[in-house]
Amino acid sequence: MSNLGKPEFVITIGASAGGLNAMTEVVSQLPEEMNAAVFIVLHLSKVGLGDFLIHRLQKYTNYRVKLGENGERIKADHIYVAPPDEHLLVKDGHIVIGQGPTENRWRPSIDVLFRSAAVSYGNRVIGIVLTGFLNDGTSGMSAIKRSGGYCIVQDPNQAEYPDMPLSVLESMEVDFCVPLNKMGATIKGILEKELPEQNTVPAEVVKEAEIAAKVVTSIDNVAKLSTSHSVYACPDCGGGLWNLEDDAIKRYRCHIGHSYTEKDLLVKQGESLEATLWIALRMMEERRSLLMKLSEDDTGKGLSRLALSHRQRAMDLEKHIQKLKEVLFLTKKD
Repeated sequence: MSNLGKPEFVITIGASAGGLNAMTEVVSQLPEEMNAAVFIVLHLSKVGLGDFLIHRLQKYTNYRVKLGENGERIKADHIYVAPPDEHLLVKDGHIVIGQGPTENRWRPSIDVLFRSAAVSYGNRVIGIVLTGFLNDGTSGMSAIKRSGGYCIVQDPNQAEYPDMPLSVLESMEVDFCVPLNKMGATIKGILEKELPEQNTVPAEVVKEAEIAAKVVTSIDNVAKLSTSHSVYACPDCGGGLWNLEDDAIKRYRCHIGHSYTEKDLLVKQGESLEATLWIALRMMEERRSLLMKLSEDDTGKGLSRLALSHRQRAMDLEKHIQKLKEVLFLTKKD
């Protein structure tokens, strides 16, 4: 490895379910000599799987694989991995690690990384989306595409979980849709092209990248992305959600920074609804138990009419408890 200075290109790779093996395959094919830095977001558990991923990938490449560190200067011939439960961004030739709001229910988010790379490197970004559920990566890939960068997706027919590649393909025209065993050659072909001149990044992409980087997080600044309020509330903080236009996929964002595609919003709403129902069930169970205790106490005092009233209220509540349990069972099944 010889290119230890400022990279001319950055390669951003995102994957979710089934992504460990796919990511390993792509890393193993990286060209031996390239003036580029690689950034990886793989949806992992919030516990310490970061070191495991580092050791796993390092076995298959001569590039330096490491967890990204806040403020670290970006170097060519390095592979930077997003730490668990932290966003990985690039800005002004350095890495930014953040604990900002989740995007598409994930931190780290593929979209957040891709969008920041598009702003910093414009048409010198190569974005790659691999196997995974739902559609994290689609909006970020759109930002790369609109900024003049290159878009590569894993062939969904070969992907273990095709949702993420399919979402990109359905939302925009990509440059390459290839199986894993052709990723290395595809990257090499792009890097061998004449180095493009830097172009202008769309203003809305810049603004949203700033929000994700926690540079600006006010209602006024989010309003610059959209003047259209949706009818939905943010399931994370309860704030109003804006409709985000001018993107390849329908999305919503609140002024705190939580962001969702329609599919992810539906999933998050379901999670919030289920949590609320379980809280309601607990409170109803506690109330029923208290009513039964009062009934027993009243019986012991000879207050038979009051005891009957408390018992009847407890029995009525038991009917509602059983109905709520049926709803929770169906919600869990769905």
